[in-house]
Amino acid sequence: MADGEEVIYTSLEVLIAVGCCLGNMLVIWAVWSCRALSQTTFCFVASLAVADLLVGAVAVPFAVVVDGRLKTSFHCCLFISCVVIVLTQASVHSLLAIAVDRYLRVYNPLRYRGAVKKKHLWTAVTICWLSAFILGLIPMLGWHKKDTTTAENSTITCHFITVIHMSYMVNFNFLACILTPTIIMMVLYLLLFNMISKQLRKGVGIRAVESMSFYHKERRLAYSLALVLVLFAVCWLPLHIMNTLDYYMIVKVPPVAFHVGILLSHANSAINPIVYAFKVPKIKMAYKSILMKLTSSDS
Repeated sequence: MADGEEVIYTSLEVLIAVGCCLGNMLVIWAVWSCRALSQTTFCFVASLAVADLLVGAVAVPFAVVVDGRLKTSFHCCLFISCVVIVLTQASVHSLLAIAVDRYLRVYNPLRYRGAVKKKHLWTAVTICWLSAFILGLIPMLGWHKKDTTTAENSTITCHFITVIHMSYMVNFNFLACILTPTIIMMVLYLLLFNMISKQLRKGVGIRAVESMSFYHKERRLAYSLALVLVLFAVCWLPLHIMNTLDYYMIVKVPPVAFHVGILLSHANSAINPIVYAFKVPKIKMAYKSILMKLTSSDS
């Protein structure tokens, strides 16, 4: 990049990182402190917020570093690059957990309430993060580019594409670990909306009014969470599509396009807290409560 472009890129990354950290700290605080947000879905939302917070606190600085701004050992550069991938996987798995949770809650609400306990919830969150680490750290086990360092020259200029093999990024990370779960989530939301529409048309249940209220609430929340998924796809797919086109030499993608794609993918983690504020009333109320406490304590 030219000096001017580098300044703009770094400045935008800093703004995104600050937005990620502040916004997602607010989400985590809201879920932690508000009793109305104690249901399982919001725990998965908190898991997603932790991943988004770490994008701002860790992944964005690391992404700037692995853009040729640091000289380090090959395996140190590889580890830094893998951390960025791990956090992406954690976001995908948290989104998938949210989609599965909403689907099961509507598919069989009575059985769901009786079967899902706190221990199941924490097991699911743990599985989300463990699987993210396993999939994201695969390059550390050997699926990486050749280490070109020698005893005389033991450092490299750290670039993501210098250490991460694009066959891993395209064929495994994108097609298997991002695109496939995204398609599964979209199918789950379509099935969910179809179920809710059928139930609202029928007015099922002995207590019809309560049933209608339940399904209306579920539909509103499902629309909001589906929007989070759509924004994830809109923000992340361009970068991965460019990687795919470049890897298979279909199109030579210019570096500036890759940097725009990287910025867009990072911006996704700053957008989610804003979506919650406008689309999820319970989180909006929790935000207001927290901000009122902060302002009253300052005065």
